[in-house]
Amino acid sequence: MQSSSLRRFFVFTLLLALPSVGAASAVEGVRIWSEGGNTRVVVDLAGRTDYRLFPLRDPDRLVIDFPDVDLAVEPGDLGLAAGVVRAIRVARRDGNDVRVVLDLVAAARPRTLFAGPVDGRGERLVIDLSGGVETVAAAQGPRNRDVVIAIDPGHGGRDPGAVGPSKTLEKTVVLAIGRELAKRVDAAKGMRALLIRNDDTLIDHTERMERARAHGADLFVSIHADGFHDLRARGSSVYALSLTGATSEAARRLADAHNSGPLVGGVTLSDKEEDLQWLLMTLSQNATISASVKAGQAVLRELATIGKVHKPRVQQANFIVLRSPDVPSILVETAFISNPGEERKLRDRGHQQKLAAAILRGVQNYFTANPPPGTYFAELSRGDDQKPVQHVVVRGDTLSDVAVRYNVRLAALRQANALRNDTVRIGQVLTIPSP
Repeated sequence: MQSSSLRRFFVFTLLLALPSVGAASAVEGVRIWSEGGNTRVVVDLAGRTDYRLFPLRDPDRLVIDFPDVDLAVEPGDLGLAAGVVRAIRVARRDGNDVRVVLDLVAAARPRTLFAGPVDGRGERLVIDLSGGVETVAAAQGPRNRDVVIAIDPGHGGRDPGAVGPSKTLEKTVVLAIGRELAKRVDAAKGMRALLIRNDDTLIDHTERMERARAHGADLFVSIHADGFHDLRARGSSVYALSLTGATSEAARRLADAHNSGPLVGGVTLSDKEEDLQWLLMTLSQNATISASVKAGQAVLRELATIGKVHKPRVQQANFIVLRSPDVPSILVETAFISNPGEERKLRDRGHQQKLAAAILRGVQNYFTANPPPGTYFAELSRGDDQKPVQHVVVRGDTLSDVAVRYNVRLAALRQANALRNDTVRIGQVLTIPSP
């Protein structure tokens, strides 16, 4: 979650209060924090379970129902409030179900994901809330600012990267593609490029990431050309960080926190308790991974329009250059430089321009569907209701989540996508009807 200041943070540690009676999981606790106008609620669970999320009006509330689970906390008002949430209540419902109600200061747009076990805790359902008080905070800051795209041509200097059959160097072709992409980003309305490497120099992986964070990047795009021993391998790929890589980076930053005081979304970790440092780091990084996968899928769809893609889904791997805790980051393998045919394309100026144009379209599509507050894309989303919006389903999404997020009726969402039920799959592209 990107923001500039930590406003309030509350952790509600709840011990087992009611015995298990055979349910598959349990609601073990609820935590909440607010940072820079964004609000995050975390429901600690004993294990992965189904849930249903929906809003209620007059007054504004957000309801999360968990079927067939234990309630390991005392029911009632938990005494928690932060950001757009003024109270949190839990209760049993229909005998075996648990209901969590978020009483809101104003209507807010939720986004959910399962963050996975960490630090002795089980599964965590993360609910990020935007809108409500966040819109007030955004109005006070700069309006219609450009989104900043950090463009990182891989390798450089003494590191040539992969080498093609005709001795084409990866570092050379990706720099040409990166420069072309930067030129196109700067020419696009509402966007500004930050070119991490603009000559034949080698930059440390971590420094590349930190340069992007220091310049307030909204998205980090690392550009590469794949290599493989089988010369027949071909096609583009897009990668986001894996959970293993996220955990490794969180551990590294926590180890450094006592000395250098690294930041997460503008928040200094060195003055926080160790468990709070870990919580801030993992919550931020898990949300960033989710956004990275969405951005990557948007780019991959556009790359598929100009050539073969090696994998139809965004892949996840432990790339150091993608480990920013609060900047969505993707790595684009433009083609296999080890394939003679694709090597020739990578050297061709016209194909380099096609690759840059496709990446730009994907990035624009991502920000159109996920506009940061205060940007041109946010203003565009308010003023162009007729423009079709698409949503790429990621892990943890439900159809009701998507309906709430885009403020559309669930039935209308089903109809717009010819769905017979509420089942969605990861990677599925949903067309969002007008609210």
